[in-house]
Amino acid sequence: MQLQVFVGYSLVVMCFAHVHHKHGSVNDEDHYVDDEHNPDFDRDILLGRENEVDEFAKLTPEEQQSRLQSLIKKMDTDSDGFITKDELSAWIQQSFRHYATEESKEQFPQHDLDGNGMVTWEEYNIHSYDRMLNFDESTPVEDEEEESLKQIFLKDKKRFDKADIDDVPGLSLAEFVAFEHPEETDYMTDYVIQDALDEHDHNKDGFVSLEEFLGDYRKDPDSDGDPEWVTVEKDRFENDYDIDKDGKLNKEELLLWIVPNNQDIAQDEAEHLIKEMDTNGDKKLTEGEILANQELFLNSEATDYGSQLHDKKFYHDEL
Repeated sequence: MQLQVFVGYSLVVMCFAHVHHKHGSVNDEDHYVDDEHNPDFDRDILLGRENEVDEFAKLTPEEQQSRLQSLIKKMDTDSDGFITKDELSAWIQQSFRHYATEESKEQFPQHDLDGNGMVTWEEYNIHSYDRMLNFDESTPVEDEEEESLKQIFLKDKKRFDKADIDDVPGLSLAEFVAFEHPEETDYMTDYVIQDALDEHDHNKDGFVSLEEFLGDYRKDPDSDGDPEWVTVEKDRFENDYDIDKDGKLNKEELLLWIVPNNQDIAQDEAEHLIKEMDTNGDKKLTEGEILANQELFLNSEATDYGSQLHDKKFYHDEL
């Protein structure tokens, strides 16, 4: 169980602190092939949602259209009968945030062992580690594996305490979501920044240099140049993150690296959809234009690849 926790946590850390590049959870290289929009990109995402696709296919054409029309109505935030690029982009970004936290909400009852609507540290401890652990900074350990477990435990506890902002012991559902997804929660921003500094700021000057950004990489003296991944990372550091061009990342710049930023990819997807569906060239979409291209629209990030047609929070008019 300890090894499972360690491996799982390592993967989370990799996703959270190392591979959150410009477009966060969306791989731009998959989205485009040779600078052309990849029509299979949307369908590839559906591989994990075959049940939802099957369920939607069982609905009558009238029910399918009704759900989609409700979704379109919600996207049209100013109710003028048109969906602009900005409205579509904002909706896609909302979808990213929504589904980033849905899994945490589904997991909450599994951690709430006594079913009282709160997850205590003891409950989280038992569920996550399969037993009660009790480490602090001074706790002696016997080997490297136990040291790794100790560090995981201490990081979890620190994040748990930061997420618990009310006077009630334990985490409510909203606090549990903040604990699981601190990068999506405003009041956890300071924690996210400090966690990144603890991880990467080795000289403790309050910044992350390019060397610290690249981690353990050391150039091979016998090599003519850097590996391709280092060249790519240097470019991202210099052009995407180091806004003031001082050769290091301050706290605000760290957020560009650590926290997923899906604005660019959302606008890109919105622009693509409008280009494909806008038949009269007014650079916005009507309900008719969307319904005439229903398959393309359902296989896009605008509907989270069809998932929103099964989520009443999105398509139901009364919510």
